[in-house]
Amino acid sequence: MGNNQTGINLEGKSAIVTGGSLGIGSAIALKLAECGANVAINFRKHKDEAEEIINKVKAFGRKGIVVQADIANFEDAGKMVDSVVKEFGKLDILVNNAGINWDGVIWKMTEEQWDKVIDINLKGYFNYVRAVAPLFREQQSGKIVNVTSINGLRGKFGQANYSASKAGIIGLTKAIAKELGKYGVNVNAVAPGLIETDMMKQATEEVRKMAIEEIVLKRIGQPEEVANVVVFLCSELARHITGEVIKVDGGQYI
Repeated sequence: MGNNQTGINLEGKSAIVTGGSLGIGSAIALKLAECGANVAINFRKHKDEAEEIINKVKAFGRKGIVVQADIANFEDAGKMVDSVVKEFGKLDILVNNAGINWDGVIWKMTEEQWDKVIDINLKGYFNYVRAVAPLFREQQSGKIVNVTSINGLRGKFGQANYSASKAGIIGLTKAIAKELGKYGVNVNAVAPGLIETDMMKQATEEVRKMAIEEIVLKRIGQPEEVANVVVFLCSELARHITGEVIKVDGGQYI
């Protein structure tokens, strides 16, 4: 496939991307591979899509593996990290990206709606950070990038559970940046605004119009635009950046 257009060199690095089979996650997995990294992604139910992405990773001349793992399951995270280290011989990068939304106003939100979103979006991130932290600490290096959302910074009507989970990711990012910094590990977060994913493609014209009104650049972002920032944070170009939350939102948050 095409040449590396970013100028970022991740040759010989190995990465895990959770939720790497669709949307922003798949763009991140492919951009990491384009820059030279071997890539592992998990899937829970999108096996075919995951395998398709890993075939594209291999087309860049990289190693790629697909692991069945539920990110909300603590043991699955540990097993995935172990199997990736066994397969690639090392692990350098963790990108926590997998997430869901299950919207509802707070006076109608069920306990199940709250628990499921928190379990996947927040506990899922903890599970993978916890699995890689001893390894990164021991090897005195590593990059962790957590995908959050501008709605974790500002809140959104009808998304109390999602906004809380994404705000929690920001707190998690800053805390573990402090804990792992002296071991040479960089921990950052990327906060996308509205991005052209499958979910957004199904939105009505009215919803899209309202969203674009909010965005200063007057267009919906592309998954690759988030991936570019994630890959930068995974590289040595960003070695003096940690504990940061970088918005990729076309000015939507302003």
